[in-house]
Amino acid sequence: MLDALAPVVRIPDWRLTTAEILYHMPDHPHLLQTFIWQKLDRAPGFPELTRFLEFWRREIEGPLHTVRVASSALIRPAELRYANGEFRLH
Repeated sequence: MLDALAPVVRIPDWRLTTAEILYHMPDHPHLLQTFIWQKLDRAPGFPELTRFLEFWRREIEGPLHTVRVASSALIRPAELRYANGEFRLH
């Protein structure tokens, strides 16, 4: 049993972050290309994603069009469900 007076250890909000990046192709600016980026990052500032986008703007010729970001918490309460059924094998 956990002691109610024990100190709480706060874990940084690391999340699996996925970014869908649409960019204009350098040789054909009217066409869009998709790039998917995924890494562990800290919410809500997303410093890794910010660094990557700054690198993109500085080093890659294809100008950015749109960046969509999705993230999912790695540490969360247990998710348990009871199955309402039975499966039998011989």
